[in-house]
Amino acid sequence: MENPNKCPQCGARLRKVAVSVWGAKGKAISFQCPKCDYFEFDPESSIKVVEELKHNPLQIKQTVVKLSADRLGIYLNSHIVRSLNIKKGAEVYLSVPDKKHILIELQ
Repeated sequence: MENPNKCPQCGARLRKVAVSVWGAKGKAISFQCPKCDYFEFDPESSIKVVEELKHNPLQIKQTVVKLSADRLGIYLNSHIVRSLNIKKGAEVYLSVPDKKHILIELQ
């Protein structure tokens, strides 16, 4: 989409702005009015960002808690439990591929 140049609401010249979206490497292009706060997004760049976000894994921040004297743990978020249909007593395999990752594999 080419810069539409003029704001359809007030006629001011629109600014082209590359907008960062959390979780996406690419940026969506927005055309913004400095006078009346009108804005619109370029459909092509927006679709690319949405597609990129679809392929990124779900990430949820969790806090490590103390379970007992020598054990730490994390709680699984209810959204993860429901989406993966995890039940109490389910067995999982843990692996540590490097010092920054823990992989949990469901059975």
